[in-house]
Amino acid sequence: MHPHRVVALLNPPQSPFELSCATEVFGTVLQDEPPRYSFRICAEHPGPVQTTAGYQMLVDAGLAALRQADTVIVPGWQPPGAPASSAVTGALRAAHRRGARIVAVCTGAFVLAQAGLLDGRRATTHWRDTAHLAAAFPQVQLDQDVLFVDHGDVATSAGTGAGIDLCLHLVRSDHGAAYASQIARNMVLPPYREGSQLQYAAQPPAAKADESLAPLLEWAISRLDTRLTLDRLAEHAGLSSRTLARRFTEQLGASPGHWLLGQRVDAARVLLEQTDLPVEAIATRVGLTSAVNLRRRFRTYMGTTPGAYRRAFSQT
Repeated sequence: MHPHRVVALLNPPQSPFELSCATEVFGTVLQDEPPRYSFRICAEHPGPVQTTAGYQMLVDAGLAALRQADTVIVPGWQPPGAPASSAVTGALRAAHRRGARIVAVCTGAFVLAQAGLLDGRRATTHWRDTAHLAAAFPQVQLDQDVLFVDHGDVATSAGTGAGIDLCLHLVRSDHGAAYASQIARNMVLPPYREGSQLQYAAQPPAAKADESLAPLLEWAISRLDTRLTLDRLAEHAGLSSRTLARRFTEQLGASPGHWLLGQRVDAARVLLEQTDLPVEAIATRVGLTSAVNLRRRFRTYMGTTPGAYRRAFSQT
């Protein structure tokens, strides 16, 4: 099978960072791994494309490149809401009809909305531009409090680093949690963030060094097979339970219990992919106590059973 073909559609002035979100995830071939994706860029008008950083990029492919894409990414669109040509919106609609997955990073959502691909559907974009998008496209169900929204055929992300979260989420959907974790480690990224986590609409006060949750999160992830109550987490962090719960909400947009359950399900995904352990043993290893509980939680989070997931992504 050929690698999954990802094509990014650029537009001047192109944000280098938003393009890099997709390039780093889909354009990097891991050592000792077969290539899972091919990555290329295109533009409506091939040639030099100005960037928001002041330099130009040379793009050698036009819109015809979208005809071979399995995934099309619009990595931002500047200025937000600037009209896309009928050639661009038509090419996106044609790719979508053909079965390609259409993805917007940040303000790329405006172009998907112009193409009619978000009509009647949930979507998100950078918090600074949500009011603009809502006013311009009232038929879009805007969700400004999430990192990304994925419908399977169409996906949108919030601003800046949320584009990386969405791209990693798509890799997890395509090839499983273990492979996506390899890419994240290669990029030296923190643990996976769920799409339902909150955007930050204003810069929070700078946290003191001892207020970071990172050491506690690492400690908890290494002990998923044990009973991790809020009181035990708080005791390890040297905080009251109430203070810890508040910091989880502030920094992760989730309660300690919700975050911990997500980590347990994620660890179960990796074990299902990489081992032949029975579901009961996996449930014990990740702290979900029983196969019945694991199956119930797994279906809630993943929309499928552990057995079906293993058949789809098993590496053994």
